[in-house]
Amino acid sequence: MSFLRFLMLLSLAAWLGGIFYFALVVAPAAFSVLPTRNLAGLLVTRSLTALHGVGLVAGLTFLAASLTYFYFTTGSSHALALRHVLVVVMLALTLSAQFMVMPRMAALRAEMVEIDRVPEDDARRIEFNRLHRWSTTLESGVFLLGLGVLASLARRMG
Repeated sequence: MSFLRFLMLLSLAAWLGGIFYFALVVAPAAFSVLPTRNLAGLLVTRSLTALHGVGLVAGLTFLAASLTYFYFTTGSSHALALRHVLVVVMLALTLSAQFMVMPRMAALRAEMVEIDRVPEDDARRIEFNRLHRWSTTLESGVFLLGLGVLASLARRMG
């Protein structure tokens, strides 16, 4: 049973740590070190795609470990427990970012080629900026919900 607890915490730590590191280190470094914003955007997009993959694996791992752990320790998997519902919402937000928001941003980026050369009032740039805000909101939501899952676990396993 302790292995399942470890797996639950490890999967959450990997997911939340990845988001934290991406937001505080990867994205700012890319835009401050690389010679063009276009290259930085490509690096950030690739990194975010990998982060989403980690998140999906971590979320599914968490659910499997948690459902199993609680089934064997309490006699019920507590499938609709807050921690499980929050992780399912986190997975849904991650899937939305990866398969709805990011492809639209990529298409706009390809259309504009060099986003910094496109006027601020251009409809494509306005839409790109709107989608970027959505992307940031979705990632922030995943992170905050993940903190809620962590708090729920800490209270439950205390």
